[in-house]
Amino acid sequence: MAIGSTDVLFALDSIPAIYGLTEDPYIVFTANAFALMGLRQLYFLIGGLLKRLVHLGYGLSVILGFIGVKLVLHALHESGVHVPEISIPFSLGFIVLVLAVTTVTSLRASKKQVLHNEAAAAGRKADDSETASQPDRTA
Repeated sequence: MAIGSTDVLFALDSIPAIYGLTEDPYIVFTANAFALMGLRQLYFLIGGLLKRLVHLGYGLSVILGFIGVKLVLHALHESGVHVPEISIPFSLGFIVLVLAVTTVTSLRASKKQVLHNEAAAAGRKADDSETASQPDRTA
């Protein structure tokens, strides 16, 4: 129930943003239909991926910090202060690079964790079989 109501709320929230870009009713309807139908599936997909992408939170925090700096620089530039402006291609490249690096490092870390867990389980099995093969000398 909570996920469904969140889907509807996000769809309704996106209507003014879409009308800010275009007034074509087909595009507005299509974008809201995607928001209603796609958000729930993406939620479950990302929920499953977050178990494997352990460093994604760090990457997202770097991206949000970068976007904040970009917005501040843009506001200063618009108000007449001579500051460098970050281009859109650079921004997209930076975001893709950060996501790629965090994904690769997360997958490597989760693979090492799986191998470590398998080695620990194999060690426990070897200890158990060794203990079971020894004769009982308590009698």
